[in-house]
Amino acid sequence: MNPDLATYVTGEAVFQASVEAVGAHRDEVETTDLGGILPSGVRAWLARLRLLEGVPFAHLVADSELLPPESIRFFYLDREWTDAAVQGALSVGTVTTLDREHLEALHASIRTEVDAEERRVRMVGGEDVGFGAAGTISGFLLRSRAVSGWPALHVRAYRDEVLPDDAQIPEDDPRRMRLLRLERLAPAVLLCLLDGVPQVVHIEEPRQGIQFGVDLAVGAGDTTGATIGLRDVVTTQTVGIDKRVPFRRDAPGVIDVVRLAEGIAAEGATRVNEFEGTGTQPAEFAMEMLQFPFRAVFGDPTKGGPHGEGGPAVDFSALFRPAIGIGDVRVWTEAAP
Repeated sequence: MNPDLATYVTGEAVFQASVEAVGAHRDEVETTDLGGILPSGVRAWLARLRLLEGVPFAHLVADSELLPPESIRFFYLDREWTDAAVQGALSVGTVTTLDREHLEALHASIRTEVDAEERRVRMVGGEDVGFGAAGTISGFLLRSRAVSGWPALHVRAYRDEVLPDDAQIPEDDPRRMRLLRLERLAPAVLLCLLDGVPQVVHIEEPRQGIQFGVDLAVGAGDTTGATIGLRDVVTTQTVGIDKRVPFRRDAPGVIDVVRLAEGIAAEGATRVNEFEGTGTQPAEFAMEMLQFPFRAVFGDPTKGGPHGEGGPAVDFSALFRPAIGIGDVRVWTEAAP
């Protein structure tokens, strides 16, 4: 987190946002649905501030080289910085010494209210989000063409390892962690904030609709190494054959559908000729080209055992441990001239 954040939040932008929030709720009574002292609009605005809404991206990533293309960076938020942001916003309304003393006396109560509101910012339906003290917030920044190509990427985080990686975990699984914020900051940049520190994170393509495609060879700079995994059109199960995908000579990157259909029909394991007609029928061709949503799994493969085989019980405390602690940062800042 950029040290200029505390300075930024005391500026004109915060003052204007605070005035608008209070003005929109000036008719509300001081005691709100949470039994607090802040108007709900101000409380919600402060909770969003702690989730970095409205903070310039340059204050989050100081240099573009820290988030190069096709990369993901995991991090955790320092509560001292986000508390400083809230204090900076609240200080706009203090003019006299008495104002500051009054704010200091109420700060603990205000923080408790904002802690409770933080989990309500992204509340879905009537779920029970709890109102305990706010804990550690972790998250990641993803910069990838996948973000712009699939704007509705699914993100799931778990407190414990989930095996196998392709397992379908129910939405109400107790291992599932809450997403406090999931937002595209740019067409190809995704920000995610989590309520706690996960042991494993799943990012996958949306499951809505049907997708067709081919598999490119790892490291291939073009489509010459593209293949598809053939299926038995009766059982829909894969048959263990990777069929080379032919492309048209006069149009690089365009699949030669006729030749590919003939190649599929020539493979007896696909059983495409057991139905009416000869050759690969349109429905059979679609089944062979079907691609299931891709899922990327982030975790420590050395601590979860072999994925898909249910590894032994292990200690995940070292996962996502920051390479540089806040104590190191304090030493650097104190030593700076």
